[in-house]
Formats: sequence, structure tokens, C-alpha cells
Amino acid sequence: MTRAPHDRLAREVREHAGRLAAALVQVTGDFATAEDLVQDAVLAALRHWPVDGIPERPDAWLFTVARRRGLDLLRRESRFRTKVEQLKPLEELQWPVQPEPDARLRLIFTCCHPALSQQAQIALTLRVVCGLTTAQIARAFLVRESTVAQRITRAKRKITDAGIPYRVPDSDELGARLSGVLAVIYLLFNEGYLSTAERAQSHDLVDDAEWLATLLHQLMPAEPEVAGLLALIRLHRARTAARFDPDGGLVLLQHQDRSLWDGEAIDEATRLLTRAAKIRRPGPYQLQAAIVACHAEAERWEDTDWQQIVILYDMLLHLAPSPVTRLHRAIALRYVSGPRAALTEVDRLAAELDRYHLFHATRAELLRALGHPDQARDADRRALELTANPAEQAVLQERIAWNQAAAPSVVAVTGGGATWRK
Repeated sequence: MTRAPHDRLAREVREHAGRLAAALVQVTGDFATAEDLVQDAVLAALRHWPVDGIPERPDAWLFTVARRRGLDLLRRESRFRTKVEQLKPLEELQWPVQPEPDARLRLIFTCCHPALSQQAQIALTLRVVCGLTTAQIARAFLVRESTVAQRITRAKRKITDAGIPYRVPDSDELGARLSGVLAVIYLLFNEGYLSTAERAQSHDLVDDAEWLATLLHQLMPAEPEVAGLLALIRLHRARTAARFDPDGGLVLLQHQDRSLWDGEAIDEATRLLTRAAKIRRPGPYQLQAAIVACHAEAERWEDTDWQQIVILYDMLLHLAPSPVTRLHRAIALRYVSGPRAALTEVDRLAAELDRYHLFHATRAELLRALGHPDQARDADRRALELTANPAEQAVLQERIAWNQAAAPSVVAVTGGGATWRK
């Protein structure tokens, strides 16, 4: 099977798996069963589509397989009579199913129940609702695939055993689940903006992330962190036209044509962020959006307010300390105090970030700036080993080939999961 059908299969699964899972949960009332049926349908597609071709209606095909599999499972139940009410709606169910407009948001809130650990909440939601692979989730968390798989399995079992309901919580329950929901949407956006898989980016995932953030903002218009996340996504999207060259190569922030940025979208996102700030409850997503706004509002690279960016990173570290955020504060520090000061800060993170490709790419840039090309080349090689993204690989391979001082670039973060700032 050629690469193109694999890519299309991935797109179809990503687009329809969450909606199908939401519809099946709504009908069967059983979260684990619905998720298993979706996975069975996906596995069937992997077996049949390479031979028969991708059907004209992949969503209907996946639904039909899931429905048939569900009926088979229900009929085999030893306590068949107790399943009659569950069986009847599944027999009558036809595609296209029309779940409520917030079906995927309901499913996210179900996955983000406080009975689960936050890491399990996020991993489960990214897998079931958003269609990310276990490998993609593992890279986002900087942990092993087996760890993520165990979290997902335990979370599914706990949802079933505890009878956690499929619904958007009442208003007095929203706060307890909000941080997990925000993290899911944020990581979904990160994966789309610059993928950890074997593609440069995914517009579908970015679209889904913005759609979910918008829906959440409509549900919770007075919550500043929701507005902050939505502003963050929109600020990044405003630079879309300048992020890649016509050949698909990555264009780093310093070299982007800022006339291609969407000024109207930047202004709109900045106004949204300003309204959130007036509530006077700062949080990590608002601060990350403010950092991106500093870049977006600078007319030229030379106009970037690096001191303000360092201050914002200091505030972010106070509220949500993480080694990745410390890494990106060090990158900003380079433009305030110089590459040597930045490298000192970066080297302190070696034990925590050795498996993180942007740690090594950052070290390479700083070592190059300090006149150590051989060490820089070794760091770039290590970064290349750790990324599957073809656009990042191309940048790193070019640097390795040059083996000379390269133009300075910026690597920055949008929170817990890092991306190259382009």
C-alpha cells in the first residue's frame, strides 16, 4: 500500500472516530464498549481498505462495522434479556447519526472526570476522542508508549466500573474538570500545529482544537483560562501562511514574511486576551498567549520585546513550573543576556529533557553561537534521532550538513508540549 492511502486513512479516522464514539456512547450508554467498537472498526479498515480501496463514505463504512460488531457482542451476552433495551436502539441506529452539537465536548468531559488522574484523563481523551496514536501521546508527555497504554487501559476500566455518566457536568462541577479539558484541547492543537508523527502539520487537528476551544468558550464565557487558550490558538493560526515555504520547508520565526500574517486575526485574539486579563485571574494559557502576542505584535524580529517575554516566562514558571517552560525561558534569555547565560540554564535541564529533541536542538544553536561547531553538530544529530517530523528533520539535516555557524533561530513553547516557533 502506498503512503497516500495510509495518510488518507489517518485523516478519515481522525475526522470520524470521535464523532462515532460520541454517537455510540449516546446510544449504548457504555463508554468502554463504544470505544472498543470504534477501535474494531478502525482495525477492520486497516485490513480491508488497502485491498478494496477507501470507500466513498468512510464514515458510514466505519459506522456499519462498529454497529455490526456491537450487535454481535450484545447477542453473545450471557444475560441477553437484560440487554434488550440496549440492543434495540443499536439495531435501529442508522448513519449519519446526529448527536447533539456538543457531543465530542461531552465525551471530553466524560474522559476528564475527577475520579481519574489528570494524566489518565488527557491520555484517554486524546486517544478516544481525538484519534491520536499512543505513540503521539507518549511524545507529547515525554514518556514511554507502554506507560500511556497502561494509563488508557486503567482509565477505561475505571469509567466503566464507576458508572461515570456521559454528559457535560453541571455548572458547579465544571471547575473540577476544566484543567483536564483545557490540557486536552491544548495538546490536540500542539499535535496539529507541528506533528510529532511523520508529517509536518495537520490542519484537521488544528481545526478540531479551535472548534472545541470555541465551544468551551461559549459554555464558559467568564472563564479567563478558556479565553486564554482560544486566544493562544488563534494567535498561532494567524501566522499560518508564513510558517512553511512553497516546498514545504519550515520557515523559522526570525525569517518569516510578517506581511503574510493575518493582522485582523491577531488583533481579534489580542482583544480576547485583554478581556480575559481584566478578570484578574491569570493562568498558564493566558500567559502563553501573552508570550505569543509579544511575537505577533512585533513588526520586525528586531522589535521583539525579549525582556517582556522573559518576565512572562517567569510568571508562567511560578504558576506552572516545568522543565520545558524553563527551556524556553532560557531561549528568550539568550536575546537578553547572551548565549552563554542561556546555555548555562539549558545544561541544567539535561537530566530531565535528554529524550526531548528541542532540548538538543536548542543546545546546538547556542553552542554554534559560542563557536563550538563540533559539539553543535553532535547535539543536532541527537535531536534528529528524537523527532519523526519531516520538516524538523530537514532543518536539522541541513544544519548538520553545513557544520558551520547557522543563522540564529528561536524555539519556543505553547505550554506543556513544545513546538518550533515558526
